[in-house]
Amino acid sequence: MSERSTSDGESTKPAERLTTWGTSLKIVYRAADSPLTSEGDLPAPGEFPFTRGVHPTMYRGRLWTMRQYAGFGSAVETNKRYRFLLDQGQTGLSVAFDLPTQMGYDPDTALARSEVGRVGVSIAALEDMQDLFEGIPLDRVSTSMTINATASILLALYVATARRQRVAVARLTGTTQNDILKEYIARGTYIFPPGPSMRLVTDMFAYGREHVPRWNTISISGYHMREAGCTAVQEVAFTLANAVAYVQAARAAGLAVDEFAPQLSFFFNAHNDLVEEVAKFRAARALWARIMRDRFGARDPRSMMLRFHAQTAGSMLTAQQPENNIARVTVQALAAVLGGCQSLHTNSMDEALALPTERAVRIALRTQQILAHESGLAAVADPLGGSWAVERLTRDIEEAAGAYLAKIDELGGAVAAIGFMQREIQDAAYRWQREVEDRARVVVGVNEFVTGDDPQPALFQLDAGVGGPLVERVERLRAARDAGAAARALDALETAARGRANLMPLIVEAVEASVTLGEICDRLRAVFGVHQPSVTF
Repeated sequence: MSERSTSDGESTKPAERLTTWGTSLKIVYRAADSPLTSEGDLPAPGEFPFTRGVHPTMYRGRLWTMRQYAGFGSAVETNKRYRFLLDQGQTGLSVAFDLPTQMGYDPDTALARSEVGRVGVSIAALEDMQDLFEGIPLDRVSTSMTINATASILLALYVATARRQRVAVARLTGTTQNDILKEYIARGTYIFPPGPSMRLVTDMFAYGREHVPRWNTISISGYHMREAGCTAVQEVAFTLANAVAYVQAARAAGLAVDEFAPQLSFFFNAHNDLVEEVAKFRAARALWARIMRDRFGARDPRSMMLRFHAQTAGSMLTAQQPENNIARVTVQALAAVLGGCQSLHTNSMDEALALPTERAVRIALRTQQILAHESGLAAVADPLGGSWAVERLTRDIEEAAGAYLAKIDELGGAVAAIGFMQREIQDAAYRWQREVEDRARVVVGVNEFVTGDDPQPALFQLDAGVGGPLVERVERLRAARDAGAAARALDALETAARGRANLMPLIVEAVEASVTLGEICDRLRAVFGVHQPSVTF
């Protein structure tokens, strides 16, 4: 930022610019500002602590996976969208589930009926999962499932579907989000209290290691905390604090760190501030590598690598002048790629208004493809590495996030610090909103450069009656199944839940007996109870 000249030729001092966490940004960064004293201070990509990336050649060897998050209505309808996206060049699938599926209710539950198929696809039973992936060979596509409280059931359904396709389960690749702690902190789609929920998480770790070795059994997510309003530093710190809690829980369950840690993955938000975001991703990798080596004694380099999916910032999309969102998403995607993501979802321009249309989704996917094939970004690993500003901000984020991690440890760890993290996020969100309302932060088309006559794009129209056929379908499935086999599977699961056995094999057996997601969750609710959140201010 340069000084501005007044009409009489005098210069005015530039306004102070701050990072999202409140520190001052310099106008010019010089060598003295960089934490690097020699080239040896900056290890190569693929070398500990992986600041510059987890692979030596990064995108020269393989491009990031292009995933467009999608799901609505029935499995059959969503399957059509998946086929469209694959035909357009998407290289991985990402499943959005409706709220009843996320909360453990079948479509015919009275509480769920008004939400069936609204914000994602409805999946209640094995037959739904088969329809979702009809004609899509599961041994040749990587699938990410944004699911948490019911993640174990959705993985079981995926495994059972692979078996129906005669695909070896060991060949399956993909991710279940399975990050329940961030649900308590920022999102809210939890079912069980933290203790039983953590048991389900670690049961999946153990099951994945033995049966689905190429599957990422968790995607530890900062995305939703950033959507709730946290800063870049808080996103890194709170995500890694949750990750520490999962590693501790897995070790307490008897798992050796190098047995499960290579299957951990992460999910971050790609926000607006390009340079800050690149530094954020680099700092997160370095912090995690040191935590795994120094705190948990990991020896396998794969255990120390923070591999992450990124999604552009939905909360930064505007309903006003929605075409502007194409530019916003491009900048955010650029940050994710410059920061070394392993997979990426780019939001569609109309998502502040409705579920995306095929046209909007195609533009979002083409944005990734242009970055991959026309921008030259993929030719060089960590192209901003060595930049005085980027290196300074990377170190600043490491140090500030490290201070948060120490505070969370003092409070007893991530589970005990849920209220603390909620309050920190609320305070940051309030500061951001005040800056927008005071015009200290410009949002183009919202508080500056407003036209007042923004044309609205054609919006996606979801069938208002989508729930009715899905209710009838699940009722027919229950009537047609072997009732005795379903009852025995549920009884075995409930008995195991009252003990200490790994629940995943029993959940797989249950879904293969056509037991529904809601029935499984009802049995687990009877044993584990339901989480009752405390109110924080």
